[in-house]
Amino acid sequence: MPSLQSDTYDVPKRIATPKLDRSRDRSRMDITGLVNPRAPAIADPVLVLGATSLIGRFLVPRLATLGVEAIALSRKPTRPPDGSLRWLQVDLDGPQLGTALPDAATVISLSPIWALPPALPALKARGMQRLVAFSSTSVFTKAGSDDEGERRVAQKLAGGEAATMAFCEAHGVAWTILRPTLIYAEGHDQNVTRLAGMIRRLGFLPLAGSGQGLRQPVHADDLAMGALLAAVRPAAHDRAYDLPGGETLTYRQMAERVFEGMGRRPRIVTAPEWLWALGFAIAKPLLKGATAQMGKRMAENLVFKAGPAQEDLSWAPRDFQPKFAKRN
Repeated sequence: MPSLQSDTYDVPKRIATPKLDRSRDRSRMDITGLVNPRAPAIADPVLVLGATSLIGRFLVPRLATLGVEAIALSRKPTRPPDGSLRWLQVDLDGPQLGTALPDAATVISLSPIWALPPALPALKARGMQRLVAFSSTSVFTKAGSDDEGERRVAQKLAGGEAATMAFCEAHGVAWTILRPTLIYAEGHDQNVTRLAGMIRRLGFLPLAGSGQGLRQPVHADDLAMGALLAAVRPAAHDRAYDLPGGETLTYRQMAERVFEGMGRRPRIVTAPEWLWALGFAIAKPLLKGATAQMGKRMAENLVFKAGPAQEDLSWAPRDFQPKFAKRN
């Protein structure tokens, strides 16, 4: 079984302020050729697990646009956007999973990867031949965190990856694991959109230190396209890929882009880490899901190489140029 590993990024000594190139604010990946009536590239039907997730918001419509026969599965009841897709409300760890699952040759899992292994026998019994599953680069970046909860997340990710690889290799299922960096989708995510929410409430953004830690934010729509490309590329069989965004920015530069995407001039206040932590402790009730480790990580480089994904998946995500809807 392949070992858990990643290609880390060669960090430059200094990151210059990137110039905005509006021609790169959309993905540069082409998925129009994935479906050819004479020689279908995707083995359908495609079963999407966790279809109501952030990436699912983009993957499901793209499958419909491509004309691929797809079935969406989610724990929450969902009203189909149109009649072109079949939606099932099923829990992966529910007792009815085996009888509720449809036949599907290709499975794209957007659910937490630690929830996937118990469902694999049922998926295989329903004809699964190809699996593309999302994990996260947090399997590496949170492994040594001072926060016990974050360390547990990293352990669950690692365990889920290992169990998924082991099952697939033992049962002849071609697998691909995708590890995004910091995922965003304006107005919907818990990363970039959380920063925008803080800016709206405070009118400024407090940073711990100078905010020079490097980030590679990646849009959920790019990840949806990356999953489709991985599903049809033989080179991606039995491999794991880190999927960073199209730019490497400092945390401060990323924050400035958020201000600009909101139509505001950047107002950033820097504070020593201890003072930021004190302010966080006071404001924590207003920051759902946030941890004190956020401040410490503002100085850390959380970056990964895109080379393997570029070579095998034609990975070419958009630059980080978020655009937020104006609020009255």
